[in-house]
Amino acid sequence: MPIISKKKRAYPISGPLRVYLEQYNREHRLPIQYTDLLRYDNSASLFDKRDRDTLWETVYYPALETDDILLALKTIYAILKADGDMSITAHLTIDRVDLCLYGNTRPFRVRVRNLVNDNFDYFYIKNADASRIYGLELEHILSPNRISYLTSGQTLIEEHIAGIPGDMFFEQQMHDEDMNPIRLCKEFVKFNERCFVRLLGDMHSSNFVVDITPDFDEVYYRIRAIDFDQQSYEGRKSVYMPQYYRQNQPIIDLGTSCLTPESVRQYQIEERSLVAGRLRVEQARIGDLMAAMRVDEIAPGANVEQLRGALNRHYRTSHFDACRTMGDLVWHSLDMLAVH
Repeated sequence: MPIISKKKRAYPISGPLRVYLEQYNREHRLPIQYTDLLRYDNSASLFDKRDRDTLWETVYYPALETDDILLALKTIYAILKADGDMSITAHLTIDRVDLCLYGNTRPFRVRVRNLVNDNFDYFYIKNADASRIYGLELEHILSPNRISYLTSGQTLIEEHIAGIPGDMFFEQQMHDEDMNPIRLCKEFVKFNERCFVRLLGDMHSSNFVVDITPDFDEVYYRIRAIDFDQQSYEGRKSVYMPQYYRQNQPIIDLGTSCLTPESVRQYQIEERSLVAGRLRVEQARIGDLMAAMRVDEIAPGANVEQLRGALNRHYRTSHFDACRTMGDLVWHSLDMLAVH
């Protein structure tokens, strides 16, 4: 089982990456930065509906600053959701700002409430980390999911990705009589394959959600990554394969019981073909992203060397010998889609 024992450092946005973000309309001038939100003067522990400590704290700001901060947060929401059209915020209010105490980057979560129908939405404000930005962008280009995020200096804004957290799904819904085990396990195989070919690590059950879509006579599942901190950082190959995480054992055991090796192989080939198709469609964009990523330092050299050898052994090739950065490894891993 892969264990990530050391806290990963955050890598700043480099010049080439900043150019990419500006080119594809990810970089914006925002009215507030991550560091501004650290000026809270009080906080309270946040408990869930079962009265359990969530390890998040709701933060409160000095009275003289509160109105300006809340207006700035509504403006960010308008930029994220409606290209800056503030008319959508007329019936919205910032209901709460929470700070995560256990996350690597101590993110803020902003809850937005619709005053008309009491519906909620969320977005996150974080310290920008180049690894995470590459992960978000690769998810947007190579997965079936679109990702909305913004950067401003060294601040990162992310939309909320809806779904049932994987650990909660395993605990509460794995044995529902309406669950289709074959469809669920097929999606996990495809998710595992996507993570490996683009080298997204740490996909245990707390770092992905299960999105459930009822159809007229069936239920469809999609597993979506929600944490991209471990994009192309660790040196061990198993870190990039969700099938090896102990937290994912419930779905591994289910897949072993309901899928044949031939079916697993079929789903792997299907997913690689889909990713290869997205690469062809987004050839210019992925080329621009890789131009920045291949010259960026987002992992220690020892990790690059270790993963380079592991990928050579996995594919039984010397294709990765020339790789000197994690970006090189991602580029060559994607290139292998044409071979396998």
